[in-house]
Amino acid sequence: MTPPTAVLFDFAGTLLVPEPAAAWVSASCPELTAGEVAELAQALDRAGRPGGPEPVALPQEWAEAYAQRDISASGHRTVYEGLLSTVVDLSVARRLYERSVSPAGWVPYPDALPVLTELRNRGVPVAVVSNVGFDLRAVFARHGLAELVGTFVLSCEIAVMKPEWEIYRRALAALELQPQQVVMVGDDPRSDGAAASFGIRTLLLPYSAAPVEHGLDAVLRLL
Repeated sequence: MTPPTAVLFDFAGTLLVPEPAAAWVSASCPELTAGEVAELAQALDRAGRPGGPEPVALPQEWAEAYAQRDISASGHRTVYEGLLSTVVDLSVARRLYERSVSPAGWVPYPDALPVLTELRNRGVPVAVVSNVGFDLRAVFARHGLAELVGTFVLSCEIAVMKPEWEIYRRALAALELQPQQVVMVGDDPRSDGAAASFGIRTLLLPYSAAPVEHGLDAVLRLL
């Protein structure tokens, strides 16, 4: 089997993670004390926020919308503002949501930049293929990663989510490559792991909520 010549990366839990919950709440609600921030952060984490963790107990009335939340930006906003407003007032939920989709609300894994840089140095094309409800380009730009990604294929822009073949087909078409020529790197066995059923080699790295070394250099050994 010949080595892959391009890499598809998932976004959240693969290259970047949301900022720690306390930092998220503190930046969104500067009027709170440290104790209030810690207490609210725990409650909001249980409710669910973009990038994870998922809701501990998803309200039944939100189940269908939550499953389709990454199909559109408007649907993504509606779902997460709704979930967050089960804990706080809607006005506060909106502030929290804005922070969670802002470039400042995300932190790269420490090995994301060096691995993406090495891929560029080797001339390996890179695409980000993500189930996401907002434009990631500004997030990547803030962290110096945008120029290292040639193609973004985002579910909210094409109204198709992983594990559907179509989102992978779009990425392959953009790269002008066949499934056997690429490797998919992600964290979710269902959405990212589906790539394997389409003939795409797949590397799954377990999600870590903290910005720690993520093992991304493993992809370099596959090339």
